[in-house]
Amino acid sequence: MSQRVKIKQILLSDRTNYEVTVKGWVRTFRNNQFIALNDGSTNNNLQVVVNEAEMDPATFRRITRGAAIAVTGEIIPSLGKGQKVELKTATLEILGDCDAEVYPIQPQKQSLEFLREIAHLRFRTNTFGAVFRIRHSLAFAVHQFFNSKGFVYLHTPIVTASDAEGAGEMFRVTTLDMKNPPLNEKGEIDYKEDFFGRATNLTVSGQLEGELGAMAFGDIYTFGPTFRAENSNTARHLAEFWMIEPEMAFYELKDNMDLAEEFIKYVIRYALENNREDLEFLATRLLDEEKQKPQADRSPMGLIEKLEFVLNNEFVRITYTEAIDILKNSKPNKNKKFQFPVDEWGTDLQSEHERYLVEKHFQKPVILTDYPAAIKSFYMKQNDDGKTVRAMDILFPGIGEIVGGSQREENYDKLVKRMEELHIPVEELYWYLDTRRFGTAPHAGFGLGFERLVLFVTGMTNIRDVIPFPRTPKSAEF
Repeated sequence: MSQRVKIKQILLSDRTNYEVTVKGWVRTFRNNQFIALNDGSTNNNLQVVVNEAEMDPATFRRITRGAAIAVTGEIIPSLGKGQKVELKTATLEILGDCDAEVYPIQPQKQSLEFLREIAHLRFRTNTFGAVFRIRHSLAFAVHQFFNSKGFVYLHTPIVTASDAEGAGEMFRVTTLDMKNPPLNEKGEIDYKEDFFGRATNLTVSGQLEGELGAMAFGDIYTFGPTFRAENSNTARHLAEFWMIEPEMAFYELKDNMDLAEEFIKYVIRYALENNREDLEFLATRLLDEEKQKPQADRSPMGLIEKLEFVLNNEFVRITYTEAIDILKNSKPNKNKKFQFPVDEWGTDLQSEHERYLVEKHFQKPVILTDYPAAIKSFYMKQNDDGKTVRAMDILFPGIGEIVGGSQREENYDKLVKRMEELHIPVEELYWYLDTRRFGTAPHAGFGLGFERLVLFVTGMTNIRDVIPFPRTPKSAEF
């Protein structure tokens, strides 16, 4: 048997009259002669031509939709329409049978809601084939970008005793017997008896540990799973998701913004250059979906047009204060069309406000800076005005915030004072504060939710459709 060749490789080549072995799954079998074979390397199928008279009848009957087969034969020019080449079968082996009558993946279009119920099989559809090949490319581009700039890839802990965001919505990690946990004198669970000797959780962010690395290596990035026990059953929330978090020593806010913009454009460009076929498939799918909506609700841009829009535009940079003035004086706010009215400085911006700035007012991606300290995290560098911090959020069309970051507070006294104001235990974070005691320096970083990026690039509308195995409230299958 000749060496296995991927179907994508065969279809991209103009070469004919050579022997190959292909392995994949039967998408369709028509006229007892033509098999549409797919191996996951592309959405396009290879037409395999079989001759019933030359085959073992028992094997022939087992060629059904969903069956896994291995075929060896000759690649020849196709006389039929729809493909340039086809495979003329010499030998065919059934690797795995499939009862087409009960196989859930049907040839006709199936809803995304139904496919979520069979998420273990949805990879075999064209939509999810395209989505997850693009996800792979984006992940590869992330590593390629940071590696090319000399960043160190740092693996930060998944089990942690700290809450980087101060949100408190964390998953507990314990080996204690929950039916009969040990109690201390106060009648509370005694975590000193637990595996780690203290209360621990699944991480919400690798940022704090990432800062430790940055203060030694200069530039680091993390890319790993993070967890939020937020009871939100929406199209935008997951309990388990992946975060990309670079931290850079000797960076100030402007450097941070420059890097984030360059990074986002790099990974989007990589997908456009390496996944054009999949993006065009998803663009067509999205266009069909948009046609079902009222004209007023349709996106003004197609998928590929939207991605090129990000690449071809400099991101607008404005302060939070400037954004509040724009929103307060906007027609939707004056006409009370916003669900959350903007009436005063200090308001925490909602997705509808962010999208208005990007899609209506500037019609470009926007970076907002210098937010009120009261609505941002303790570690952000305080501005001289005593009211704002050097934060920055990047806002995208259709999605709102896609990146959140800041210059970090490097001044020990200011950081301790802020932690005390917010009742964050100073003693427990001694290791974080040590970087401010021993050779402190200006530094900055940002976080990008990887699924948000995949959502934007693929044009999908539900975040559960861009992660292989979604973890959501009351759902942890597979």
